[in-house]
Amino acid sequence: MFSQMLLMQVAIAAGVAVLATGLFLAPLSNQLDDQAMRRALAIAQTTAAQPQLAEDVVNTPPTADGPVQREAERIRRATKAEYVVVMDWRGVRWSHPTPGEISRTVSTDPGQALAGHEVMQIDSGTLGRTARGKVPLRDDDGKIVGAVSVGIAYDSVRARLLHAIPGLFAYAGGALAVGALAAWVISRRVQRQTRDLAFSDISALLAEREAMLHGIREGVVALDRAGRIRLLNDEARRLLGIGDEAVGRSLDEALGAGRTTDVLAGRVTGTDLLTVRGQRVLIANRMPTDDGGAVATLRDRTELEQLGRELDSTRGLIDALRAQDHEHANRMHTLLGLLELEMYDDAVDFVGEVVGDHRATSEQVIEKIQDPLLAALLVGKATVAAERGVALWISDRTRLPDRLIDPRGLVTVVGNLVDNALDAAAGTPHARVEVELRTEGRTAILRVRDTGPGIPEEQRELIFTEGWSTKKPPAHRERGIGLSLVRRLAERQGGSATVDEAAGGGAEFTVVLPEALAEPDLEPALTVPPAPQTAAEEESR
Repeated sequence: MFSQMLLMQVAIAAGVAVLATGLFLAPLSNQLDDQAMRRALAIAQTTAAQPQLAEDVVNTPPTADGPVQREAERIRRATKAEYVVVMDWRGVRWSHPTPGEISRTVSTDPGQALAGHEVMQIDSGTLGRTARGKVPLRDDDGKIVGAVSVGIAYDSVRARLLHAIPGLFAYAGGALAVGALAAWVISRRVQRQTRDLAFSDISALLAEREAMLHGIREGVVALDRAGRIRLLNDEARRLLGIGDEAVGRSLDEALGAGRTTDVLAGRVTGTDLLTVRGQRVLIANRMPTDDGGAVATLRDRTELEQLGRELDSTRGLIDALRAQDHEHANRMHTLLGLLELEMYDDAVDFVGEVVGDHRATSEQVIEKIQDPLLAALLVGKATVAAERGVALWISDRTRLPDRLIDPRGLVTVVGNLVDNALDAAAGTPHARVEVELRTEGRTAILRVRDTGPGIPEEQRELIFTEGWSTKKPPAHRERGIGLSLVRRLAERQGGSATVDEAAGGGAEFTVVLPEALAEPDLEPALTVPPAPQTAAEEESR
């Protein structure tokens, strides 16, 4: 590439130098011709202006030693003209550098000069090609009695032109040398910038880059030094939810304010930075480039996060089942002892009490929460809470009909908040988590209270930031995602997610989801009053 660019630029510089030289020589030749003709005309005018010359033409014969010949030769030698010819009104020469031509008729037509016109021309005569000037010769009364013709040798004009050519070529050569040097410098710079690649290599690299960018399953965002987007591959468009219209715009204009914009812009530094875009959990890395820009890569961690949460839930259920297995073994041993002691009535009461407690807990959740997904979630969370020594209460104000538009989204919100509350309350005296889920029209309001240490006021907004957490992350996934997803889900529906101090200490999370419920059926539904709670049910609650 270096050689090709150098040769092309030198060829261009040489062509420009030759063209400029030619364009300069053409008017120079014309200019020299014009100067020679004007000089000849000026000499002829000066000669014809002598009054004695016209009188001698009229009164003396045309001879080689006559006064007209002597005066014409004097002027010719003084001006270094090729010839000074004086003729009468018939065109007969009265003077000539060659005496043998005197008294002969001139070789070129003197008609215009004898008619009173001044003439300038390049013409050929007995002395060869000359630059000529012709003027009429008048007597004292102004009558034309002849003409004066002066010639400047054209060889001298051509010699002046040829004399100017070497200097002109020297200037052109200097310009060509400067152009070649500039071409070499530019080519060297291009060589360094292109890493001495050939044009075919650059074309192949471009094709490979396009194939790689659009074939990999990672998002790639390239930024210029001003922070504007200059490249997006297909995966980046999908993960960020933007199109080609974002190219050429700044990150703030294309993505809006948020952690994703801060991470891609470099305002948040680090490796494998966690961020949330819409419902997607992304891992971002940013690498500066030599031209002042940057390239950011994005990986989709949504499915991995979901699998991690399912793994956490599975482990919790396994722990709960293990605890239940121990509890079941203890109960079976107790039942076996009662039977061996032939205390049959006490054995029947014991079995009824155990079965009734579990049934009361499930029936209480299903009675207040009619959506099956949420009811199943809270029943399972109650078992996990009991195994961890935390009492999970369902508030008396909880009422949720089976009209949820997005039950899975609400399951995500409730599951994240309950898990965080259980983590915070576990190990505290009288550990308890209370869940309140009620509706106002089509708006769902969720409150989760715990008896944990609470959230300091200065951190109540920070905890909703992607990647922020005070807990040690497990090996299979990152922390700092749950609360961020809760707020994103709430804001996507036009709602909000906030945290405050609970009455009696601890934290209270409040999530408001407008338009979370579908419109109720027009037909009136029968309302079943809640059954009165027994002491056992109250204790189970």
